[in-house]
Amino acid sequence: MFLVLIASLGIAGSDTIRAAADTVRPDSAAAVAMETARLPLPAATPAAIPRAPQPPRRRAVEYSEWYGRRLTMHRWGSYAMVPLFATEYWLGNKLLNDETVSSGTRDTHAAVASTIGVLFAANTVTGLWNLWDARRDPNGRGKRLVHSALLLAADAGFLYTASLADDDDGDEGERGGTRGNRATDHRNAALVSIGLSTVGTGLMWFFKD
Repeated sequence: MFLVLIASLGIAGSDTIRAAADTVRPDSAAAVAMETARLPLPAATPAAIPRAPQPPRRRAVEYSEWYGRRLTMHRWGSYAMVPLFATEYWLGNKLLNDETVSSGTRDTHAAVASTIGVLFAANTVTGLWNLWDARRDPNGRGKRLVHSALLLAADAGFLYTASLADDDDGDEGERGGTRGNRATDHRNAALVSIGLSTVGTGLMWFFKD
């Protein structure tokens, strides 16, 4: 009888302990969850931070010493064009409008025209050479190409102007005939060529990168 009583008490005790354990487990899980929530979050690694897209880097372009020398020659040639254009326009108007034209005026007109031709040839060589050397430089490329196109068009215009001046040395009385028409065409072609050259040169002078 005594043994049965002890066994009954042992079973009841184990049931009580098991019930207490079942009662504590949810509270323990909640406590663990609360402690976990209090832990600081791990810092974001640099690889996880999104980066803004970087602009492409400008590639350095190295120019030779002769590039700078040709550029200086080209600039001085373009500076000299302005007074030569003004002088040639004035002489051309005298040849067209004066009743009597001296041989000195004709010779000076031809000399100034030849000087313009030599300067244009030199500037064409130096300009195209430097344009080729700067082909890998993206800075100011569009401006260089437009400048070159305008000056090459002016080259062609001046060649055409010179072809119209072949008969300028005819008789002074032929003012209203074929010679007069060719002289007018000569002047108009020269003005168009001067205008193309002026626009192309002004583009490089006044619109810096």
